[in-house]
Amino acid sequence: MEVKPLISPQELANLLDQKSVVVIDTRAPEEYDISHIPQAVNLREIFTYLATSTPEGLTSLRSQFAELLGAVGISGTEHIIIYEDALNTGYGQSCRGYFLLKYFGCPQVSVLHGGYQAWLAAGLPTTTEIPTTENKAFASNIDSSIMVTTAEMLQALDNPAIIKLDVRDADEWRGESSSPYGVDFCPRKGRIPGAVWIEWYRMMEPDSKTPMFRPTNEIMEICQEVGITPDSTVYVYCFKGSRASNTLIALKEAGIKDVRNYFASWNEWSRDPSLPIETGEPSQSKMPAQV
Repeated sequence: MEVKPLISPQELANLLDQKSVVVIDTRAPEEYDISHIPQAVNLREIFTYLATSTPEGLTSLRSQFAELLGAVGISGTEHIIIYEDALNTGYGQSCRGYFLLKYFGCPQVSVLHGGYQAWLAAGLPTTTEIPTTENKAFASNIDSSIMVTTAEMLQALDNPAIIKLDVRDADEWRGESSSPYGVDFCPRKGRIPGAVWIEWYRMMEPDSKTPMFRPTNEIMEICQEVGITPDSTVYVYCFKGSRASNTLIALKEAGIKDVRNYFASWNEWSRDPSLPIETGEPSQSKMPAQV
């Protein structure tokens, strides 16, 4: 049974007593130890694991997470709800978890809309208790239709029917920094040729105390600035698939049907000197106005 991608704090609170529900906290262990949502398990690797999109890399991704998820009592059949601290501060880590679990074939996955800060703002209970879990066998059923590999992105460069959407921060898009981990973390700075840009923050309400995704009509207005329509095929990328996952959910919620995540993103693309990049100041046509 499919469930909606976004769930409110109160909706999650109403589900916590159900045995078929598992909650994943993606924050750092020290944050989790201070307080977390009752019954939540901590799985920081959802954010930290750096994937590659080669066949070997994808096999490793699958096997590593089968072990990690099984170790915290997840078989894949549960309703899995994932959260981070806030949607604008965790670089989309809960959404990254959503994408990974959907790629692994889990049918029931949701993101806590607004994250832990929304839970706190709603006055809902927290705990320091770490739940006891039973090791389970995690069974995956890979959905390759939502994952873009480096080879597929390279093939798409000359295909104008596929929109290559860069959602990184402005300094990365302009080629001033290689990643959020540091200016020179990756060997090359720049962007994928032909990409258009929407900074990922724009998908969230800018003045909200607890950031939430914008209404769908506002998201569509932003998308139309770079030629994205409900019928577009969009390959979205960032540095390691987190901000891209955040944007993927926003676009899907707005009704854009075919959105795929280049999960290995700039971390992989920049490390292969045979792959083309663009540098320098982008043309105006690729720099939508900020709102």
